[in-house]
Amino acid sequence: MKKIILCCWLMMASWAAAQLPAAESVRPPPNNRWVPAAWTDLPGFDDDTLFEAWNAWLKSCEKPGPVFAYLCPQVRGLSIASAVEQRQWMMAQLQPYRVLASGSASDAGLLTAYFEPELQGQRLPGPGFEVPIYQTPAYLNSRQPWFSRQEIDTLASAQSALKGREIAYLSDPVQAMLLQIQGSGRVRIRENDGSESFVRLAYAGHNGHPYQSIGRWLLEQGELRDASWPGILGWIKQNPERVNALLWRNPRVVFFREERLGVLDAAFGPKGAQGVPLTPGRSIAVDPQSIPYGTPVWLASQGSSVSLQRLVLAQDTGTAIRGALRADFFVGWGADAGELAGRLKQNLQLWVLWPKGAQ
Repeated sequence: MKKIILCCWLMMASWAAAQLPAAESVRPPPNNRWVPAAWTDLPGFDDDTLFEAWNAWLKSCEKPGPVFAYLCPQVRGLSIASAVEQRQWMMAQLQPYRVLASGSASDAGLLTAYFEPELQGQRLPGPGFEVPIYQTPAYLNSRQPWFSRQEIDTLASAQSALKGREIAYLSDPVQAMLLQIQGSGRVRIRENDGSESFVRLAYAGHNGHPYQSIGRWLLEQGELRDASWPGILGWIKQNPERVNALLWRNPRVVFFREERLGVLDAAFGPKGAQGVPLTPGRSIAVDPQSIPYGTPVWLASQGSSVSLQRLVLAQDTGTAIRGALRADFFVGWGADAGELAGRLKQNLQLWVLWPKGAQ
């Protein structure tokens, strides 16, 4: 069996060499600080369970960019190969580049994490479920700000513009804020007839206002020393009468679309900015001006929250993800993922794995 796989791999490699895209379409993005590196420079490269990352790579190949599209037939063919064969193929086809911070010789960056909350909701408002989650308003103009969060909560004109756009109702505004910060969530919705639907609320747009961190505001006001999500929740518990004032510090409101969540869909995360479903532990959000979507990346991060040395795929972005050495790590869904995402903030090193024919 291994001889067959090796033979097929050699045939695909020969075919791929003839399919190299034009040089102008595969050059690294301008203004990047990428320094050629050896495979031995990648911490933990010989130990990673690559088949987990291969699932994410197969997803990227559903919508590949011009740089990596020609490699996708080989990626698909190697999905049943051993980790040794996958590793040998990577070393033959790709060149590692250590990513440096702009204007610096440093390779130290920042890693945070995000997740999908799992929430309970109702289709209609009722006791304990009075916080609406909205579809995109009919007359939202993406070129200028719409009503702010405070205005949506307090102005009759804003509420009138959103009437009939309610998808579901959650139990409290803090849950709604968490859903909007993460950009998607899984919700079990009690329907009008008493039945239950399991859906994903996926990002559909926002009101055009800049995102403002409520954690940073609490730090600046001297209200907190720990601006992690658990720290923020602790402050809210102690100051319930100030919840609205806190949430209004972030004027951005995110709107959603509803997607049915079947068994296969539930095995992956929401679609990221690349347009493919995210894989827990193997997808990251990046600044696409520094690392193009679909790029395989070697990630290393050591800290009190988690130790990571693994292959990941750049498949998403976010408002706070700016610069070459900044990444958001998708950790999955549910309470455990939320606990990790809420406290993960630690050092980061990245190596872009770029096709050798694209140097």
